[in-house]
Amino acid sequence: MSRPASLRVYAFLLIFSLALASSRAQSPASNMPDKAAIGRAEALRVVDVWLDGVRVYQHVPAISAGVVVGDDLVWSKGYGTLDADHKIPAAPDTIYSICSISKLFTSVSLMQQWEQGKVRLDEPIATYLPWAKLKATDEDSVPITLRGMLSHSAGLPRESDFPYWSGPDFPFPTREQIHEMIARQAPLFPAERYFQYSNLGLTLVGETVAAVSGQPYADYAKAHVLNPLGLHDTRTFMPMDLYGKRLAVGYGALKRDGTRDLLKPFNARGITPAAGYTSTVQDLAKFASWQFRLLRTGKEDVLKASTLREMQRVQFMDPGWKVTYGLGFAIQRKDNHTYVGHGGDCPGYQTILMLRPEDELGAVIMDNSSERPGVWATVVFSILDKRKGYEFKAPAPATGVDLEAYAGHYSGQPWESESVMLPWAGGLVSFPLPDEDPVPNMQFYKPKGGDVFRRVRDDGSEAEELTFTRDAAGKVTGFTHFSNPKMRLQMN
Repeated sequence: MSRPASLRVYAFLLIFSLALASSRAQSPASNMPDKAAIGRAEALRVVDVWLDGVRVYQHVPAISAGVVVGDDLVWSKGYGTLDADHKIPAAPDTIYSICSISKLFTSVSLMQQWEQGKVRLDEPIATYLPWAKLKATDEDSVPITLRGMLSHSAGLPRESDFPYWSGPDFPFPTREQIHEMIARQAPLFPAERYFQYSNLGLTLVGETVAAVSGQPYADYAKAHVLNPLGLHDTRTFMPMDLYGKRLAVGYGALKRDGTRDLLKPFNARGITPAAGYTSTVQDLAKFASWQFRLLRTGKEDVLKASTLREMQRVQFMDPGWKVTYGLGFAIQRKDNHTYVGHGGDCPGYQTILMLRPEDELGAVIMDNSSERPGVWATVVFSILDKRKGYEFKAPAPATGVDLEAYAGHYSGQPWESESVMLPWAGGLVSFPLPDEDPVPNMQFYKPKGGDVFRRVRDDGSEAEELTFTRDAAGKVTGFTHFSNPKMRLQMN
């Protein structure tokens, strides 16, 4: 199949599948008219091409990503390969360590105990864990509580005092070692004064779940959270029988020569409640949809809706007014939207679950390197928001133009590596690769008939022409802009 033909088939299938998913959706956020579904499909095509460029230019071995709308995983894809031999393609069901996203499942487990009246959030932690007493200090402080640990404001050290983030062996402590060590550690500062992210704190939350439920933490989480939510590919451990098969191998940070070191797999052991889970894009998408559904319907399912709202409400704000946290959930306010979720950062793996409850939109991105996908998730939201409701101002774009004929990659040399042209609201959008955030650098082109387009300014008015060129067979080979030609690239 020729490249232009394959692009047309890809675009048709993507738009058709998204429109079909939209028509089948039951939630208000995803029950959209076809025009909106097609617009979302065009935005997701930009996301797809951009993420592929991110992986290639940043030398990330594997990325898996998905976008959730209401009850549906409307788009998901894998990029690169998950194994050390670079033969097995990454996919939406590829398993990654999700590290600190584990904290959300631990928080849900704890809040189930709270709903049952077995714990109180403002009770001193020693009420439930008599052994969890740090060294006394001379500073006046309110008690260290579950609320403080869930919101990372308890003044606890970031870690149990072991070097488990150091390679090559990543020596995570056992539960018994954590119990023994905590009496030798002192608070960093009085409780409820500052934000300090703490894996030790969420580990103690998990220990509280075990203590008050009478079950080992992992057994409780599986029986009361993971299984009821249908998250059968989410585990409290690394499934080493799947390592390099479905479980992605992990790599370190990018080195000067453009390579990454293959890292040893780790076992979080006693730190499991804070960092031990593994999961997939598909399972985290289910977890996202459960939250949207619970908030929308108000029908109790694993938690009460009121409990989840409390978890996603700001419980602590750092005095600098820049960091806000709920009960287990990170909370961010950006461009008049509120985002909740969590990221994960472990040796060889980076992940993000980012949700916007107001319109039931979520992004899940995972990679097996040290590149932080939280920035990528923010870009995904920006691309979707940019396309939503976008229209070219009068005069209307020329009709009957085959926009797919122009879709593709074009050389940007010597000024930039490449640029991409894709259909957008009846015209074209162009953006460079590589680019950390393509949205500010997007250029929009309105078709005027034939192979002529006009760039559109921010105010909707028309600017200079861009004219595409074709070969004798009628295939688009490039374009001319300000008298300078750019050639179309032949991609694998």
